[in-house]
Amino acid sequence: MWLPHWPITRLSRGVSVSPDRPLVTIEAIRGVRHLVAVGEAGEAQGLSPGQTLTAARAVCPALVPIDADPLADEAALARLAAWCERYTPMAAPDPPDGLWLDITGCTAVFASEADLAQDLAARLERNAIPHRLAIAGTAGAAWALVHARKSRTILPSGEERAALIDLPVTSLRLDSGTVTGLRRLGLRTVRDLLRIPRAQITARFGALPVLRLDQALGVMEEAIDWPRPPIEWHERLAFVEPIGTPEDLARALGRLAERLCRRLGEQDKGGQRFVARFFRVDEVVPQIAVATALAVRDPAYLAKLLSEKLETVDPGFGIEMIVLEAETVASLKAPQTQLADVAEQDACDRLAGVVDTLTNRLGADRIFRVAPQASHVPERAVRRVPPLPVRQPSWVGDPAASRPIRLLRRPEEIEVIAPVPDDPPIRFRWRGVSHRVRAAAGPERIAAEWWRGRRSGTRPETDLIRDYYRVEDSDGARFWIFRAGLHAADRMPRWYLHGLFG
Repeated sequence: MWLPHWPITRLSRGVSVSPDRPLVTIEAIRGVRHLVAVGEAGEAQGLSPGQTLTAARAVCPALVPIDADPLADEAALARLAAWCERYTPMAAPDPPDGLWLDITGCTAVFASEADLAQDLAARLERNAIPHRLAIAGTAGAAWALVHARKSRTILPSGEERAALIDLPVTSLRLDSGTVTGLRRLGLRTVRDLLRIPRAQITARFGALPVLRLDQALGVMEEAIDWPRPPIEWHERLAFVEPIGTPEDLARALGRLAERLCRRLGEQDKGGQRFVARFFRVDEVVPQIAVATALAVRDPAYLAKLLSEKLETVDPGFGIEMIVLEAETVASLKAPQTQLADVAEQDACDRLAGVVDTLTNRLGADRIFRVAPQASHVPERAVRRVPPLPVRQPSWVGDPAASRPIRLLRRPEEIEVIAPVPDDPPIRFRWRGVSHRVRAAAGPERIAAEWWRGRRSGTRPETDLIRDYYRVEDSDGARFWIFRAGLHAADRMPRWYLHGLFG
């Protein structure tokens, strides 16, 4: 079922007015201020979007105008959609002033869809948000019922045609130009539109009227842009009275972990990223997230990881509902191990526990493992990979090519004195310190990968060639330096220091 909700989102910007003074938003169009949105109180006094502010004040002198802020309205609508995830994980804003809620199968906490709508309406009223609600089997039908002012309507699936047939064509989400053209032809209701051959409507007004009609009647499916992908693996726990103590929150997370891990185990799956959302009574939704190196479905272990982050959750005046989701899920079948593999498996599990603890305390981007990758260019010869599982590298470098223990993040340019262009240097200066070369080995020529293309800029192609030398200075320090490019008549190659040996 679909449950669109239509608040006046401008109220969430902190504007407070008395009920007898209508609130409107305005914007300037070619120097003339027009009404953009009007509340129910203003509509009752004859105000409507599109009027000039002067004409609106002539009708209603007590109106309260505020400047329109579309970006703030969109942000407020997005926050309201996130708050509505206490009812369903599929909640999306429908600008400029509506929400889509897919409540299919989400009435387990409530006795019926009517009770769910009643609970949502009560919460909106407590927050002083004007609203109209409708539930229908299609998004288009619910939209039409809401805009026809048939609030709190619950339309069973399959009855869309009978419910919409007498509604005006404006309930089909058509632009003003199409509505005006239909009215000029005497087509004012959905019934009138159904009497006309579809080919004639399409030829005159395009495909949109027929498309909207089919979507409202359930003949054609409608795609909605959900802010988050649907989460299949989630569990909810609602409380009769709000909770807020750390002990109650940890106990609730333990119950949710048990239920979620049981479902994952039935499908031989485990989770690698879990998110817990806490829905407070003041409509704030804090959340915590944990990630694991390997897929897990141990409820005690998962509850332990989540409980370590509870100190970051502010319960406010109480939490009414907690939702636990497994955002990333992977296959996790029970292994059939030999007796000799038990010790190795136990060591791997202990290592995974250490990695998970460090990851959730320090951040996922700070715990990684360095693995080789197929590239002869030194700075691209390794890459960061997840710390677990540890697999054998797919590519091994040439053991004859000596590499420094420490590689600089970027090669640093040095001043070099070399007697012959192709010989190693006899002296170089790095970071203000002069080094006299006592021994040198090389060169080892490394060229850039041809498939990466030429670098941007005006540097010649010869700069992509590097001649590396292993040098040792008079103090015994060993360096890895290279000459970039080849000698030319108009320029000299540059020298860089790239690494340090032990």
